[in-house]
Amino acid sequence: MIKSKTAVMMLFAMFLFTVSGFSADRNLYENNQWVGHRDVAGSRDYPLVSRFSGSIIQYCKTLKWDKYTLPVSPIVPDGGGKTWKKKLNLAGKITRLQYTVSRDNNSAYVYANYLTALKNAGWKILFTGNGDRQLGNDSREWCNYYYGNDGLNLGRYGNSFNPEGDNHCYIAAEYQDEGRTVYAAIYITDYENSPKGLAFTLITQDTIEIQAPKTGLVTAKVMTDKIRSRGHVSLDGVYFESGKATLKRSSSAQLKTIAEFLKAHGKRKYYIVGHTDNIGTYERNMALSLNRAKAVKNVLVQRFGIPVTQLKACGVGPVAPVLSNETEDGRARNRRVEIAEQ
Repeated sequence: MIKSKTAVMMLFAMFLFTVSGFSADRNLYENNQWVGHRDVAGSRDYPLVSRFSGSIIQYCKTLKWDKYTLPVSPIVPDGGGKTWKKKLNLAGKITRLQYTVSRDNNSAYVYANYLTALKNAGWKILFTGNGDRQLGNDSREWCNYYYGNDGLNLGRYGNSFNPEGDNHCYIAAEYQDEGRTVYAAIYITDYENSPKGLAFTLITQDTIEIQAPKTGLVTAKVMTDKIRSRGHVSLDGVYFESGKATLKRSSSAQLKTIAEFLKAHGKRKYYIVGHTDNIGTYERNMALSLNRAKAVKNVLVQRFGIPVTQLKACGVGPVAPVLSNETEDGRARNRRVEIAEQ
């Protein structure tokens, strides 16, 4: 398996393209000594981005917070150097994954698959580039400014293989998740002519998570927009006493807004869905989530006059978290009530 921090690996990555006189054999990929044939220890896919079929994680690193420059345009001359017409200066949790896959899956094919998968999963595509014409004068310039020795995004996050190669492809995308925005930068190149049969397609995938500020209340317009686009919306302003299904008085403003939304969409039916974190038994959390959903429904019906037939209370306990339960912030976000379309 690859040892991404060893001197021999880094030396090989740096000089990979200076070696000539060897012909890469695609059939040697599965037995190649330079490529790990299992996911590197401790790694896993980023949950919002599907892995390309058959690819293997060679490198994984996560930083809880850092800055990141995300290009969303071709690269252009800038004085004596190069820059991008448009770029986003981001800051948040950064995760870098590097995958390899057999060279039979060339970069253009992998690029097309990622593009389709991201669109189907609800990602907004900010910019794509396939080759020199779309990325700029020379796609290697893009790679050097992005990942090279003076690159904006290499030193902090490291890599197992230098992203240089041939047939460069790039995707920048955005995903609006519950309470956060996630950006993805996916850079794909072919490793073709190399010693020892080192022929494969390299995928360098960065994700940047940016937490949205908590506003406490969800407006009727936000409910309408999110249900229209996603089919559900989380209600951050609904609060319960700890471990109980008793609504706090501080929930009144949010419940009033929910009622306004429901009255404006009186011909449609909705689920009130309770969620919990994973603390405690599964059975207790399932019961608690259902009872909290029922409490919200009862207030909407009894206090605000919402027809009982418009709502159905459901509880799903801990089975649909929006964040990891390993942190207090994650558990707090997972304890929520949502409205979803029937």
